[in-house]
Amino acid sequence: MHNQIKALLATTAIFFAGYSVADPGCSFEENQEGFMSTCKQEKQEVILTGVVDGHKLVTELPPFMSGYTEYQVDTTAIAPIKAVTKPTEIVVIIGTWCPDCHRETPRFIRIMEAVNNPNIKVTFIGVDRQKQDPEGLAAKYDFKRIPTFMVLQDGKEIGRIVERPTESLEKDLANILK
Repeated sequence: MHNQIKALLATTAIFFAGYSVADPGCSFEENQEGFMSTCKQEKQEVILTGVVDGHKLVTELPPFMSGYTEYQVDTTAIAPIKAVTKPTEIVVIIGTWCPDCHRETPRFIRIMEAVNNPNIKVTFIGVDRQKQDPEGLAAKYDFKRIPTFMVLQDGKEIGRIVERPTESLEKDLANILK
């Protein structure tokens, strides 16, 4: 029995050796810790809250810069987004400390630059680790995870992308805006 316990502990240690324990980060759920957490908090980073300038994210914050320069927009998939004639707002709730936001936000900014549609207005709202901002801007929206991309027309939400797209940001946005 003692040898079986030793073997089980050794197997468990080998299995979990590739995982690192993560602090709660991008999720709302309380007491979510361990290797199944959404985000890993590795170090204290710049945390911008309130309305955030997307251009500054990709030109001044290293976690966003490389994703911006490396991402290649799927130009065929953005045709429906370019064709939008109805006034549209996309509200993006991000955390400058969140790895999912580091990945998706620069891609989204590249896509919006390629779309270059004056009928689409984008607003970035930065939140802290508690998913709040001092002005209470993010509190107006029902969200639990970040990044959250909410597409609004006539003041009503017509769709959203949460954390990561199903297919790609281009295709998911095009599907929402069709």
